[in-house]
Amino acid sequence: MKSGLEDTGQVSVTAETSMGEDAVSLATADPPDVILMDVQLAGPMNGVKAAVAIRREIARLPVVFYSIQDDERFYRDFLASGILTHYAYVRKSNYLLPHMVVPLLRDAIAGRSIVDPEIEQRVQEVRLKDEDSPLDLLEPNEREVVRLLAQGMTNEQIAYRLGFHDRRAVSRTNGQIYAAWGLANSAEDEKTARARASLIYNTGRMIVWDEIGTPRVRDARGEWVPLYE
Repeated sequence: MKSGLEDTGQVSVTAETSMGEDAVSLATADPPDVILMDVQLAGPMNGVKAAVAIRREIARLPVVFYSIQDDERFYRDFLASGILTHYAYVRKSNYLLPHMVVPLLRDAIAGRSIVDPEIEQRVQEVRLKDEDSPLDLLEPNEREVVRLLAQGMTNEQIAYRLGFHDRRAVSRTNGQIYAAWGLANSAEDEKTARARASLIYNTGRMIVWDEIGTPRVRDARGEWVPLYE
């Protein structure tokens, strides 16, 4: 990529590194016009966090995030970054060649913002998933119970594992979980509520069941769509 960018005659690469911490040091010591930043780097600081640290020192320094990773961690970091302008976030597979990257660098310098549609969809999916996080609706002891429930343990086994004195405490906790997740109003039996709670826990997404029993989740547009299509 370095030689390919320079071969275009429009780019001069002043520095390169595979470490986020080094990227911060290099960019703040001798600020470039724009940074091409892989989101997955070798050190503990990923590309998004490195860009945030750099832009803290050099306001809105243009950066093009370049990624092949479909990892929710990076999308969460991007959402948390608050980056608004002078950036692009694209998939390597869609901008594979150096001459395809040059316009992204130029647009970032000009203050424009470009997000690959595939990445934008995934970012919104992660945002909605976090907003609808079912575990955020539970107290700590309820999270422990549903974790074991989702492993297929019986109330007796859960009570033993968590050191409850009375297995009925697990049943009462289950009731609170079902209520928090909208499963207590179901006309189905406790076995169904238990199975649905397990599915919600294991998918990490809030799920609702329609009148014919189809599980639905919110998509990137906020619409409830079938979980399985």
